[in-house]
Amino acid sequence: MPGRRSMSAKTSKPANASEGVAKPVSRLHGDTLNSPEITITVMAWQQISVITDEQTAPALADLFSDMGAVSVTYLDAEDEPVYEPAIGETKIWSRTQVVALYETDVDIDSIKQSILDQFEPARCRDWRIEQLADQAWERAWMEYYHPMKFGERLWVCPTGQEQYESGTVCLTLDPGLAFGTGTHPTTALCLEWLAGHDLTGKTVIDYGCGSGILAIAAVLLGAQSAIAVDIDPQALTATQDNAIKNKVEDKIACYLPEHFQPQQADIVLANILAKPLIELAEPITELVVPAGQLVLSGILREQGESVMAAYEASIAFQPSAQQEDWLRLAGTRKV
Repeated sequence: MPGRRSMSAKTSKPANASEGVAKPVSRLHGDTLNSPEITITVMAWQQISVITDEQTAPALADLFSDMGAVSVTYLDAEDEPVYEPAIGETKIWSRTQVVALYETDVDIDSIKQSILDQFEPARCRDWRIEQLADQAWERAWMEYYHPMKFGERLWVCPTGQEQYESGTVCLTLDPGLAFGTGTHPTTALCLEWLAGHDLTGKTVIDYGCGSGILAIAAVLLGAQSAIAVDIDPQALTATQDNAIKNKVEDKIACYLPEHFQPQQADIVLANILAKPLIELAEPITELVVPAGQLVLSGILREQGESVMAAYEASIAFQPSAQQEDWLRLAGTRKV
């Protein structure tokens, strides 16, 4: 599913700009490009890739990581359809390209030989070694990221392009290593819902927070406090950083699911995917106070009825909203 994740996206430096499933970034070093508001990592990289099978890919990726890879990414080698994974599952294709990113001073030929010493040559085919030139990846991404207005009250803007308009609030957000800038329909639908409701004094839970954009937007729009939950520690770091950038860090608490003590909130937002939304229907519903609001997103149009069916015993849904092929479902918890 383009742009969505079970609860958060894990991203790495681009593998020739291809989209894929990435293992967590283990470390990042290098010189930085500084401005009063932004610090961006800039350096050259070596990239090594190999095509393998579904059974070998995880062990191969782990070995790349053990040998110092900055990131390891899985890519589809044969345009094989990806169906929505279970919570915590990483989809690996029957023919998977494993791409590892290394710093320039690493001996890539030695790494390749170490791989061949441990795996049968037939399982590691189509080797490719490339040099990637210096680039500020986050800044390159920002060429496509511009101020966006949601409803009548909310702007989401990159640093240096803030919009200050009477009667609106401005959320400053820069692309990072966690999903969520408002450019994808699933996030945009949630931001539009928040901008269209009176949040004054409300408590909010953002379940699957990614960059924290929804929790931060809710607080800027008047919510008393927000709790951000995500399975990815990197997402929580991004949420905390973005909360500080928007001067709302004292109103947002961040938790991994295993550290989150379930509590109820006036508004619960879950912008993840249809399958985990269905699987987590009961615990998500229990987070909503009676007569409170539940907002669900990350749902393809053809999945809407299945998601509603999982919640309809406890949630009275309003008409769905749609952007492109994606739906937002919102409703009130029955008393």
